[in-house]
Amino acid sequence: MTPTITAFERSPDGGKGLARDTRVRWALEEIGQPYEVRLVSFQALKAPAHLAHNPFGQIPTYQEGDLSLFESGSIVFHIAETHAGLLPDDAGARARAITWMFAALSTVEPPILEIVTARFLEGDKPWSQARLPLIMDRIRGRLVQLSDRLGDAEWLDGAFSAGDLLMVSVLLRLRASGLLAEFPALAAYVARGEARPAYQRAFEGQLAVFNSQSQGN
Repeated sequence: MTPTITAFERSPDGGKGLARDTRVRWALEEIGQPYEVRLVSFQALKAPAHLAHNPFGQIPTYQEGDLSLFESGSIVFHIAETHAGLLPDDAGARARAITWMFAALSTVEPPILEIVTARFLEGDKPWSQARLPLIMDRIRGRLVQLSDRLGDAEWLDGAFSAGDLLMVSVLLRLRASGLLAEFPALAAYVARGEARPAYQRAFEGQLAVFNSQSQGN
């Protein structure tokens, strides 16, 4: 059965591939699974029809028959567990890849998201400018640790896995800040992820939505 995912009708990221549906698109492209996309307006996010699939009024959601999932990490995990290609066959390597999935979303991403909060949601607050350097230092601390762990390796643990997919997706959020450029090994790691044909197809799919909406204005 062809799964259906939801995506922003008008993505706030300006077609940069940062909306979380891109992660799910990428996972589906890696395994060669066709999928459909249902575009959702910001107003529709809070409507009962969408809240039935995501109680927090967010994207993406994933529907496949009677199965309905939300949270991009959970969706990618489901895809990786039910299809070959995103998790290793070896039990130990598989467990480590899953650990990197959790690390990307639970350890690396949270401080990165604070940049958006400080700059846009709290930008008019008196403490915002003083808080931003502290956030940047916390992120640098994580990037030092991640860069040391990656070293000269191509991927985090052997072959490319869902752990790399989520980690690259998270690190891409840093490009505009300039922080990623301070860590050449991580910048090269992200570039390898972006160069994968499956990522390119996922990015182009999300960009096409943005372009079509822009042309319609």
